Amino acid sequence: MPHPEIHDLDALDRHLASGQPLADCILQGLDLTGRVEALRAAHAEGAVFLGCRMTPEEALDLSAQGAVLFPALPALPYDPYRPHLYRVEELFAGFDPANPDSYCHTLDAVVYRHWQETGAAQPARLMEALARRLHDLSMSDGIEDLLAEQRKPVVAIMGGHSMRRDDPAYATVVEAATMLAEAGYLITTGGGPGAMEAGHLGVWLAGRSAEDRKRALALLAEAPHYKDRRWLAQAFAVRAALPPVHEVPSLGIPTWLYGHEPPNPFPSHTAKYFANSVREEGLVTVADHGIVFAPGSAGTVQEIFQDACQNHYASTGFNTPMVFLDRTFWTEHLPVVDLMRRLAKDKPWPSFIGLADTAAEVVDFLRAHPPVENRSEAWSFCG
Repeated sequence: MPHPEIHDLDALDRHLASGQPLADCILQGLDLTGRVEALRAAHAEGAVFLGCRMTPEEALDLSAQGAVLFPALPALPYDPYRPHLYRVEELFAGFDPANPDSYCHTLDAVVYRHWQETGAAQPARLMEALARRLHDLSMSDGIEDLLAEQRKPVVAIMGGHSMRRDDPAYATVVEAATMLAEAGYLITTGGGPGAMEAGHLGVWLAGRSAEDRKRALALLAEAPHYKDRRWLAQAFAVRAALPPVHEVPSLGIPTWLYGHEPPNPFPSHTAKYFANSVREEGLVTVADHGIVFAPGSAGTVQEIFQDACQNHYASTGFNTPMVFLDRTFWTEHLPVVDLMRRLAKDKPWPSFIGLADTAAEVVDFLRAHPPVENRSEAWSFCG
């Protein structure tokens, strides 16, 4: 959002004390009871109030000034107007690794049950549909805030959610993510298990030794598949045994469409969406310095074609690298690389298609192929 956002009362008081008008400001989730006089003096015309608490009289006063009020929506287990991305401590609050079933009482699991009970991907009530869209908008806004704060080149890691923790490919993804994080890249993934978890684990272990990586992998291998009862508990065991050496951020972007499997608990920030289509497009688009495709299935192939489409039509204004990790997998088992190269023929992006078998090859290719501006002709029918 291009307008000033105010998320807490201290920030509001500073803004009011500065004498600046509230016009075009966005106020989220604040208790404004008793502050109507101060708000009136600040000229609230054009200000947007998202889920703020106030008396009916105060609401009428602000509305009369020309402010736009979105009311708090009751009886929801999630906040449609949340001002920040999720943290592990919030999504998994109440989880006890000694009792893996305790996950079912966490916020993440409670919201998923609500999602199922209110129509799943087809919400039965208009208010539920609106609340979800507002929530997802807050996720997109939170991602923008994080990227603006970090100012780092973003690389996404895609791959199968069913990749086992004891698969050698998992260890390769962990190593690649560690190297990329230590090189200054911000890593993002779809936030789930498998290759996605490996990406965030690699960031979590940034600054640690190869022996520490082996220790983490050994702990996780005690519950190698996301359907294992202790899958989440072992991840928390790694978090406890090997805390971050440095606070290196990473961004998970999961969805409650796949809420039957928990998100992994290694990202520093999680943007969890209801609408998977919005989430998928955003996940591919946010990776402004390339995507690493580890072995996967239909979901990963979908993301390959989404990325290829963006490169082909230069819809983001840039061509960005596509690195296919595991030559044999992507040239023989699912031979999409040949198709990508045929598609890219006579276009500016064939050199952005790379193959790698090692973590070092992944990093080298991304470093050698920074994004290149490619603005397509600004043609339109009406133009």
